Amino acid sequence: MIGKSTASVIIRETCVAIWEVLHAAVMAKPHKEEWLKIADQFQQSCDFPNCVGAIDGKHIRIKKPIRSGSQYFNYKFFFRLFFLRYVMPTIASGTSISDSAVFGHLDFGQMLLNNTLDLADNTTLPGTTSPAMPFVFVGDEAFALGEHLMRPYSSRGLSIARRVFNYRLTRARRVVECAFGILANKWRFLDTPIHLKLETAISAVKAACVLHNFVRERDGYNFEDSLSHSLESHLPSVVRGHRQGAAVREHFTAYFMSPHGALPWQLEAI
Repeated sequence: MIGKSTASVIIRETCVAIWEVLHAAVMAKPHKEEWLKIADQFQQSCDFPNCVGAIDGKHIRIKKPIRSGSQYFNYKFFFRLFFLRYVMPTIASGTSISDSAVFGHLDFGQMLLNNTLDLADNTTLPGTTSPAMPFVFVGDEAFALGEHLMRPYSSRGLSIARRVFNYRLTRARRVVECAFGILANKWRFLDTPIHLKLETAISAVKAACVLHNFVRERDGYNFEDSLSHSLESHLPSVVRGHRQGAAVREHFTAYFMSPHGALPWQLEAI
């Protein structure tokens, strides 16, 4: 038998070591050629061209730190997904911070906003000759629309074309929920309140994420099988920011209704 304090130290040091050894290998930022491979995978599996990732924020319950008041009532681990199977965690906290506000303050969010992620150059969508479209990430309504970040249209009074866009985006975005479902299914402590000190809980979640990615790399990934693990049910240049994002979204919307971009079943699905 070992004491509780000794076990706590072992857990913390082991989780830190796992993160330090693996994160550079399984969570490295992709370069341009890898972004193109990611986009090909999203196109093949989700029928969303020029998509290089899905982002989402997930709550993980932890034991409330002593004398923290309500600060950690909701402690959020932020996940972004690459390669349809890898999760990359960033830690945020607070009860009233939206996913969009958290994302905007992360290094990754800043790089996306400032166009420093080394994404591949703009390219036309399959079957078209113009315009050259940026590579994008997809998120839900909690995120702000941007040149490289697509979100659904507001659900009120939508045209058929916009409803189709929302459906197509949701098909691509669900992979981040599937990835987290697989992660939590394998590392069951993520589905229950974590009774560890805050720093140890953070290290444990980060360790689980790198181990998840390591296992995905070793064992491979079946996208369709992962859907059963989903945690939720879903179905010319302008100024960068919302205006640019709106223009990009409208181009995707038109493309998804065109002969080159439409899916045979999409009208029935909406």
